[in-house]
Amino acid sequence: MTKGQRRGVAARSVRLPLLRPNRGTPLAPPARSSPDALSATITGPDGAPTCILLHAAGTTSWMWQGLVGRLEGAVRLVTVDLPGHGHNASRPWVSIDDTVLALTQIIDDTTVDGTAHVVGLSLGGYLALEISAAHPERVLSTLVSGVNVLPFPRPRLMRAAGHLMAPFIRSGVMLRANARSLAVPREDYQGYVAAARSMAKGTFTAIGEELMNYRLPAAAATCPTRVLATAGANEHPLILESLTEIAAAFSHAQARIAPAVGHAWNGQSPDLFAQTVLAHITSQPLPAELAAAP
Repeated sequence: MTKGQRRGVAARSVRLPLLRPNRGTPLAPPARSSPDALSATITGPDGAPTCILLHAAGTTSWMWQGLVGRLEGAVRLVTVDLPGHGHNASRPWVSIDDTVLALTQIIDDTTVDGTAHVVGLSLGGYLALEISAAHPERVLSTLVSGVNVLPFPRPRLMRAAGHLMAPFIRSGVMLRANARSLAVPREDYQGYVAAARSMAKGTFTAIGEELMNYRLPAAAATCPTRVLATAGANEHPLILESLTEIAAAFSHAQARIAPAVGHAWNGQSPDLFAQTVLAHITSQPLPAELAAAP
């Protein structure tokens, strides 16, 4: 789709009530604007707000199928497989900065005015924060979950453990454990396995090395983008503690905790996650179930 083709799209109002999932509707095949661009899939009405969905490491945009099913009639959703994953497995993971640059091209290629909302979980959350700080003119709002911005204890031990785990990351035992932690429904398990096994060799280690040293960008302080940092109440303590750090770093940010869920609360509490995304995108009050971060 070219910018000239998109200019004729008429804007339409968005209704806040949550739509129900439609698992039977397949997503359109991903498309790319040039041979070196990331492929992306677009669903939802052209006149609705555009939201880029960024997935966690070790899976693909497949993880957003429940959210797409709930929001596709109210939000124009762009799902993208990150470098080293899924349809973009042939493009190696280079760095966060390299991926952010590729995501700016996604926004340019899939929107009329070069702006979009961004939602990211885990790895996707780090990328969402980075693109918001580096390119605030492109990001209308950001919602992140499962992000740690504090130093890890015993980083050498954690790095060694990551290297030991890497060869087994696509084994049956590891996939079953990860599926439980991500709250993958039984009927979706094979889809999850296919997504996880599409990750290119070396991607897990490369991403892990970079995230071990992640710190919030200095440009966050002057970023005008609305940022919502979230986490499940059962998250790792470092991620919960990071909520207030993120909220303090960005000038227009708030932090919320979802009750009785963990890292992948988009799967554990999909309706609440969808309601939160839609409320944040449309500047409506957030669901009352969410608690303010201490």
